[in-house]
Formats: sequence, structure tokens, C-alpha cells
Amino acid sequence: MTDNWEFKSHTYDNCNCSVSCGCQFNEPTTHGNCQFAYVGTVVEGHFNGTPLAGLNWSLMCKFPGEIEVGTGKRQIIIDERANEAQRAALETIISGEACVELSNHFSVFGSLCTEFFETLFLPIHLDLDLGQRTAKVGIPGVVKSTGSPIINKFNDEPFQIAIARPQGSFEFTYGEI
Repeated sequence: MTDNWEFKSHTYDNCNCSVSCGCQFNEPTTHGNCQFAYVGTVVEGHFNGTPLAGLNWSLMCKFPGEIEVGTGKRQIIIDERANEAQRAALETIISGEACVELSNHFSVFGSLCTEFFETLFLPIHLDLDLGQRTAKVGIPGVVKSTGSPIINKFNDEPFQIAIARPQGSFEFTYGEI
């Protein structure tokens, strides 16, 4: 039986690369390795009838070299507010198990990792302001992060930098830096 699911998320992602992640342009990483955290809120979603909207989630990976080489480590964190069915559904999606092979970032990153940590169920605090392009993340004992636009040093105005991929990619069709 094929799973019936939808997963639309407002997501903050942060990696150890310079201003733009080399992955977006088929370029190498800034430092020769990759560490990233995705933290999101499901805005629309279900998995085989289990509602997911309003729940937070996180995917963190660490690769000792370039991502395509593999040998990454993966940690999934799911909102502690999720019930058992929602926890199982989110874990199945985020692990890439529900995905067509290499069809999205969950499947791609899952296929490139060789070490998988036990999924954690924790409070995930995510404050996103899409209009201002700011984010604040807190997962107790795991990660704290903030994001804001790059400020133009000549006029003190925030840059609005976006990447659009009308045909899509394994990550997104539209993203802001």
C-alpha cells in the first residue's frame, strides 16, 4: 500500500556555509564539510489520515566532508506535543521512508547518512516572521539559533535575496537567504 501524505512546512534552515549554501548551486561547501539544522512548522499536512498541521519538527545532519560523499550523521527531533500516531507519521516522513527515492531532501539526506540517532521528542520553539525574514529557534539542550537578513552596509537596509527554482529541486521551489 502506498502512503497518502502531504507535508507543507514553513522552515528555517541554517548551515555552516557562508552566506549561501553551496548545495543550492552544485558547489562545494565553504569549509569542506556540512552541518545543518532544519526546523519547521507543518502548515498543511497529514499522513494516512493523521493530521500534522501545527506541529514542529527538526532534522539535523553532520557530514565530515562534502555531502555527496555521504557518511553523515542524522538526528530527527519531533515536537513533544505530537501524539503517538503523529510521532510515527512525522518520523516516517522526515526519515525519508515515506518518500520516493531521492525525490526530496528527506530522502536524499537519509540516503547519504550512515549513522542514525534515536529520534528525540522535545519542545521545539520556533518563531518565524516571514515578512521580516527573521527566525528564532530553541530546542532545549540541543540547539539555539537566530536568523535575519543580511544588511546592506551602504544604506542599512536588509537585502531580500531569494532563490527560485520553478521546476523544483530536491529541497524547494522558492527559498529566501
